[in-house]
Amino acid sequence: MEAVVPKRSIEIDDEVFAFLQSRSEPLVDTPNDVLRRLLLKDTDPTTTSAENRRPGDLMPFIKAGLLEGGDKLIHVQPRRGLTHEAMVTADGWLEIEDGRVFSKPSPALKAQTGVDINGYGKYVLEKNPEVRLQDLREQLRGGA
Repeated sequence: MEAVVPKRSIEIDDEVFAFLQSRSEPLVDTPNDVLRRLLLKDTDPTTTSAENRRPGDLMPFIKAGLLEGGDKLIHVQPRRGLTHEAMVTADGWLEIEDGRVFSKPSPALKAQTGVDINGYGKYVLEKNPEVRLQDLREQLRGGA
C-alpha cells in the first residue's frame, strides 16, 4: 500500500508565478516541480547522485556492451529544426541538456519535446544514427 502524501496549497503572486513559468519545461513541469528543483536540489529524485540511486533502465544495455557511459542519444525534430541530446550515464540513466536525469528513455524525451513519446523508438545513437534504442533493445532480448 502506497503512503499518502498530504497536498498543501500556497498562494503566490503573478510575479512569482511568471518566475516559476520561466524556469519550467512547458507541458512537463508543475509549479511544484520547479520549486522542488530550485529549492530542494539535494532531495530531488531526478538529481540524486549516482551513488545513491538504483541503476537506470539502460544498465542492461551497458552490461551487454551495447551502450557505455558517455554515449549520446539524439532525437531530431526536422519540422521544428530541433535536435535533442541525452547522455547515457555509467549507471544507465539519461542526462538531458539541462542537467536533469531520468531512469527511463521516454520520460527523458518527454521532458525535451513536451509530449508523450516513445524514447526507445525515437532516440538514435549519435555515433550511428541508423540504430535506434529500440534496435538495441531487440538485440538485448535476442531478437536480432
